[in-house]
Amino acid sequence: MPIEWALPYLVLAAAIAGLLTGSFLNVCIYRIPRDLSVVAPRSFCPECGKQIAWFDNIPVFSYIALRGRCRSCRQPVGLRYPLVELMTAALFALIVYRYAFTAVAGKWLLFEAFLVVLFWTDLEEQILPDELTLGGSIAGLIIACFVPIPGMLTTALFPGWKPVWRSLFSIGLGFALLVLPVWLLGVIYQKLRKREGLGFGDVKLLLLMCTFLGFENSIFATMLGAVAGSVLGIAYCLLTRRKLAETHLPFGSFLCAGAALMPIIYRLTA
Repeated sequence: MPIEWALPYLVLAAAIAGLLTGSFLNVCIYRIPRDLSVVAPRSFCPECGKQIAWFDNIPVFSYIALRGRCRSCRQPVGLRYPLVELMTAALFALIVYRYAFTAVAGKWLLFEAFLVVLFWTDLEEQILPDELTLGGSIAGLIIACFVPIPGMLTTALFPGWKPVWRSLFSIGLGFALLVLPVWLLGVIYQKLRKREGLGFGDVKLLLLMCTFLGFENSIFATMLGAVAGSVLGIAYCLLTRRKLAETHLPFGSFLCAGAALMPIIYRLTA
């Protein structure tokens, strides 16, 4: 079957896989910041602790059927649960639409899954867990040895290098010219202002981005996140009449959003 005929079915399969994956990512979002196992026990209601039956754990549909409440205690279930499932389904479908069923698509699906969890943990708990930032960075480094990181700069500078060496160089460049400078700026800000301006978790998130996106694309993703964070942050402060300097903004969430859009906006394949 030609790929143009197969693609709609692959996209639909990716969306369904995204819904199911999103259900698991919800577990990660709740449990990882609380140092709970994401494997056992089975899903349970955070309010009453009762385990959730399989028919009440169908992505999106169970939420609608139960009208956003736990069947046992009738306490409201956060809107975040269906949002994560729908977000993951949309991202997975867009990735497969862009890259079909390839190793490159597999890399970006994993990247998007990491970013969805990090987006919500930073938004809700103001934490970017090391299990995802550092663990994801290790995964990205390994994947870069098999799925090359695209980059015009490294290709232009080292046309004779093997793709794996260009990928590793791009990651190293990102560490030297993006991760370390941002970390130093955070340290200097904290020394001068006597308060944290940029969490070390954000720095480790940048490292994760570099191992998947490489130097050039990480710069673009950071710019997207910074612009979005600035605009939304200023708007929020104007609406709530708060001082921008005294308001904590989930910068990690904005970085995740910028990074998640990169493989979708641009066709990132070497």
